[in-house]
Amino acid sequence: MKALVVRLDSFGDVLLAGPAVRAVAAHHDSVTVLCGPRGADAARMLPSVADVLVWDAPWEGFEPPPVDPADIGALIDRLRAGAYHTALILTSFHQSPLPTALLLRLAGIGRIGADSTDHPGRLLDVRHRRLPGRHEAEAALDTAAALGLTLPPGDDGRLRVLPPPDTSDLTGNGPYVVLHPGASAPARAWSPRRCAEAVTLLADAGHRVVVTGGPHEKALTRYVSGATAVDLGGRTGPRTLAGVLRMADVVVSANTGPAHLAAAVGTPVVSLFAPVVPAERWAPYGVPVILLGDQSAPCANSRALDCPVPGHPCLDEVTGQDVVGAVHKLIQEGHA
Repeated sequence: MKALVVRLDSFGDVLLAGPAVRAVAAHHDSVTVLCGPRGADAARMLPSVADVLVWDAPWEGFEPPPVDPADIGALIDRLRAGAYHTALILTSFHQSPLPTALLLRLAGIGRIGADSTDHPGRLLDVRHRRLPGRHEAEAALDTAAALGLTLPPGDDGRLRVLPPPDTSDLTGNGPYVVLHPGASAPARAWSPRRCAEAVTLLADAGHRVVVTGGPHEKALTRYVSGATAVDLGGRTGPRTLAGVLRMADVVVSANTGPAHLAAAVGTPVVSLFAPVVPAERWAPYGVPVILLGDQSAPCANSRALDCPVPGHPCLDEVTGQDVVGAVHKLIQEGHA
């Protein structure tokens, strides 16, 4: 039997779906992940995934595409050709699975389950309602369990990715701390000035620092690195970044995809967490974490992309010395 798991949003969201994907795989011959363009690289890194279908949904993302009947028809044809027995639709608490469920129903998929606040009519065979306060990774597992799909014995339910490559040619030899200054939304980012301060103070405290970032963040990583850190801005793809994060003592990051990737490779995280979404649902999962940032700030739970509070105090009142102290605590706990 073949199964489909759907998670249409971002890189980090797809990583958080990984344990649920493994639960589905434990009960089927193969699993295909249907995801959006921003999540495709993460889907290809998940264990137990036989195939990845990429589709840009008109109800997801910051700039969704227009509704195109031909494009939707082509997706339905691809799904029908896949002959999937079961489909698990995964969404965040504020998203509806029902547009996706309609397409899957039109594609003839036999059994469809999702977490849905709205009445699903005949679109879902299994309607789950998430428990309050559940982390996104746990909520996904709960939804899979409602379909009767649980993790196999011995699976601890943590995030995982396929083994990453050796990246010592990029980072050099010896221990290091990673600082990732970028974020998927400005409201979630620590300021470049604070990031650069943290790099300097970490180096003064005896740490080798590696700064990571995507191709569009080269100017940011260059500024943050200064003359002190190893600047890997634009030099790592997703699998290479996983290798860099895996060998770090600690990763310092905002609430963005690389923080979840660090968790997936088992590295502790200092999480600079803006409360625009709740940390209980979105903090790095399954690894030691120290959360920095005012979780009771006025922007809490606003889902704002740009900070609505002048001066971005929830994060910018965190100092470089705060980060150094958190890094030292996580390293000491790891050696205990």
